[in-house]
Amino acid sequence: MMSISEALAEAMGATSIEKRAVSAPDALNEACDYERPSSFSRGLRLDFGNVAVLLISGTASVGANGETLFPGDFRAQIRRTFANISALLESEGASWKDIVRTTCYLRDIERDYAAFNEERTAFYDEQELDPLPASTGIQAILCRPDLLVEIEAIAMFRIGGVKKE
Repeated sequence: MMSISEALAEAMGATSIEKRAVSAPDALNEACDYERPSSFSRGLRLDFGNVAVLLISGTASVGANGETLFPGDFRAQIRRTFANISALLESEGASWKDIVRTTCYLRDIERDYAAFNEERTAFYDEQELDPLPASTGIQAILCRPDLLVEIEAIAMFRIGGVKKE
């Protein structure tokens, strides 16, 4: 695992910052391909020397054709959201162990937070995360009325070579 001071030293030593879109078309389509296109990337990868940062856009229970999956089923939606984020991470050679921060948007935080925390805890346990990512939970009106949860994530990892564990 990379320390913050190591990551900052790598980033400060970078002579350029490369950036490119992140996608996982087998899991979810690009928002610009929707019937009513939306102008954002599923994620952005920034390479600072030997450190990559992934900025994962708000991700929800959306299928490969842009359709909402599991309308009305909060637990199924959160599991699909985790799967979509996993696919985006894997497309860049990263995993949940590289996540340093999440921002979690719930349509009805009073109704769904207990279920959200149970599902998140179970998922993080499956991923064997230690330490856990920093996180904030927010109640929000999401972009579609049938979406109940959306998560943004930030990951950091070394480029090339063997990752320190």
